[in-house]
Amino acid sequence: MKVKVEPLKGYSPQIGLLVSQMNYARKTTRQAVEGLTTAELDFLPSQNGNSIGALLLHIAAVEKGFQIEIFDGRTPSEQEMLEWGAAYSLGEKGREEIKGYPLEYYLSKLEEVRERTLQELSQRKDEWLYEDHMWDHHPSNNYFIWFHVLEDEINHRGQMRVIRKMLPKV
Repeated sequence: MKVKVEPLKGYSPQIGLLVSQMNYARKTTRQAVEGLTTAELDFLPSQNGNSIGALLLHIAAVEKGFQIEIFDGRTPSEQEMLEWGAAYSLGEKGREEIKGYPLEYYLSKLEEVRERTLQELSQRKDEWLYEDHMWDHHPSNNYFIWFHVLEDEINHRGQMRVIRKMLPKV
């Protein structure tokens, strides 16, 4: 197995480096949840906590939100908010709505969203990374926004690993 950050074929050099990092983060996220049952994915570590399943869907929702904002240049539609809102926000709504799904459901959502990101990134040149955008009321650029997608996944993967250690032993 190659463990390198390097430009990837099909992407401009800097975008390829970013995609290389995104791919590795996704690989390790998949490893962190490998073999979990639906009950384990639904386990809540605390009354106000999030399940592993909810965190997986949140990762997909964050990426989907940035696709809509950055690639489509708009805010999410009412239908998109119905589909992704609980996963994006988590909290009580997430605890109520995100449960009962097998691991394959979450992995397919992650894959479906990532496919579009990779397709969109393959069509852009490195200069696009440095285009300015406002993000969360702060000056930002596309590079930071897609770095945040990567960083958010890594953060939540850490939470998943902790929750996995808390799972009841059967």
